[in-house]
Amino acid sequence: MSLLAWLQRQFTPAPDSAAAQDVRRGKSPWTGGVHLLWSLWVFFTPLLGDGYDWRWLTLTLLSYPLFLWLYARIIFGPRRQGWCHALAMAALSLVLLRWYPSGLSYFVFGCVMLRVSEQRPRLLHYALQLLAMNIVFVAVAWALDYPPQFWMWVPVMTFVIGMIVNVEHAAQENDAALALSQEEVRKLAATAERERIGRDLHDLLGHTLSLITLKLELARKLFERDSGAAKRELEEAERVAREALAQVRSAVTGIRATDLAAELASARLLLESAQVQLDYGAPPPGLPPEVERGLALVLREAVTNIGRHAHAAQAQVEFTREDKAVQLCIGDNGRGGVAVDGNGLSGMRARVAELGGSLSVDSPRNGGTRLLVRVPLTWQEPLLPLRAVPTAGGFQGKPQAKVQG
Repeated sequence: MSLLAWLQRQFTPAPDSAAAQDVRRGKSPWTGGVHLLWSLWVFFTPLLGDGYDWRWLTLTLLSYPLFLWLYARIIFGPRRQGWCHALAMAALSLVLLRWYPSGLSYFVFGCVMLRVSEQRPRLLHYALQLLAMNIVFVAVAWALDYPPQFWMWVPVMTFVIGMIVNVEHAAQENDAALALSQEEVRKLAATAERERIGRDLHDLLGHTLSLITLKLELARKLFERDSGAAKRELEEAERVAREALAQVRSAVTGIRATDLAAELASARLLLESAQVQLDYGAPPPGLPPEVERGLALVLREAVTNIGRHAHAAQAQVEFTREDKAVQLCIGDNGRGGVAVDGNGLSGMRARVAELGGSLSVDSPRNGGTRLLVRVPLTWQEPLLPLRAVPTAGGFQGKPQAKVQG
């Protein structure tokens, strides 16, 4: 195996590794590498003692790459193996302790990374692990005649940093569980909505289509014997079909009317996960379906921008209904400073323009952002497309009249 292939294998996150967990949370797999900045104490420790010499340089060149490899294996390797690498860090420090005081940083890392390498350890279990490791450290340091101050600050440091990391990881796991529960709520809501739509369509069309089928079968049987009766059955089937079409249009309008309310609920979940409080009022009833759908998509994009870029603590969504227009105002108390349109804002402008409306942005620096959308309520449902009808010379496009539902 070549060196490049070996390195690639070492830095490929295992499915249950800490790096893979960061990736699932939308972070970079290298996020954990920032903690390596604490290892700079390896290079500063000689300034507190006898200074730099050839022994320090040699032991650093031999031990520091090994320490980095152990750290990488804890982050990228399977969690079930992480404790071995954490203990190896601590053992490396104790082995070198007689000649290499800088190796004390390896011991601190080993104690802290022992927490990172476990999936869901109990706090008491981790505290007992720290106690056992520090007892071994104190015994080795005492046997090597280390100054008493080392016996005090190293155990204290490992306990303080270890407990802080433990609390941080517990908070991250709770946030991940909250995000998962929110996603489950969305999935359950979508499933319930699909089931409701299925039931409504079945109740709406099941009987009607059965009736149309029976009338068409009856008309076919009467066609040779009683053409007048057959014609009446066909006319009745046509009437039932038109009524069914009107009912379907009404049902689809009702389904679309839930878009804006559902989007508001989704926006609240999204912003709460980003620690942003959202205040909003109920959307005005009776909006045309296309207007409501367009406003829902604008709201989705605006809320996404607030969650990702605004650095806000509060956001507001307000609706104002007028005789011939509806206004949507979306504001936040974030950093503001939106001077040019990005992809999201350009998309919102284009969507509002399709509805014949306007969008204005007020975003002073450090003064939050306020989007004002105004859409006229003059949208008309387009006619159905041309329908091909047979003629003596073939097929010819003929305008189909709009069916009123």
